[in-house]
Amino acid sequence: MSSLASMGFGKTMERKLLSVGIRSAEELRQMGSRQAAFRLKEQYPNTCVVILYYLEAAIQGVEISRLNDACKAELKAYFRQL
Repeated sequence: MSSLASMGFGKTMERKLLSVGIRSAEELRQMGSRQAAFRLKEQYPNTCVVILYYLEAAIQGVEISRLNDACKAELKAYFRQL
């Protein structure tokens, strides 16, 4: 199993992901960015939409700036519902 750090997350984000039950890169990929953000938002109410962008970018293996506008719009619409 690949560590969360291998996806480019820092220690703080890695600790938060672990605290919501996401222990590896594979688990994050299987769960998806939306469900991971949902869990983070429940545990950490100050979680913002940018975290969702970072999760999605990490899953896709790209820099956050490479997420297209349509993807960001979909993620933002989802996040507003949380």
